[in-house]
Amino acid sequence: MEDLRLTAVLSALADPVRLRIVAELARSGGIVCGQFDVPVSMSTLSHHLKVLREAGVLRVTPQGSYRTHELRREEMEHRFPGVLDSITRAIGEP
Repeated sequence: MEDLRLTAVLSALADPVRLRIVAELARSGGIVCGQFDVPVSMSTLSHHLKVLREAGVLRVTPQGSYRTHELRREEMEHRFPGVLDSITRAIGEP
């Protein structure tokens, strides 16, 4: 997390589909990859998840044959205080 840059986080969050993903994760706490409600193909969804993961916004946890995605709230708060909370509030999520 210490190598992450705020510009990368903000760039990752600038896309409407990625904001929708963040909103779903904020609402649910964690989602299995194929269960996101976004209007894109699975390959495009995978790309968006990769961008968010590389920016440090989410983590992926393997669980058997599937992977769960969740926001890295604590780590983001430590590295960039208030950023993720401000964004989730702005898009109407807790």
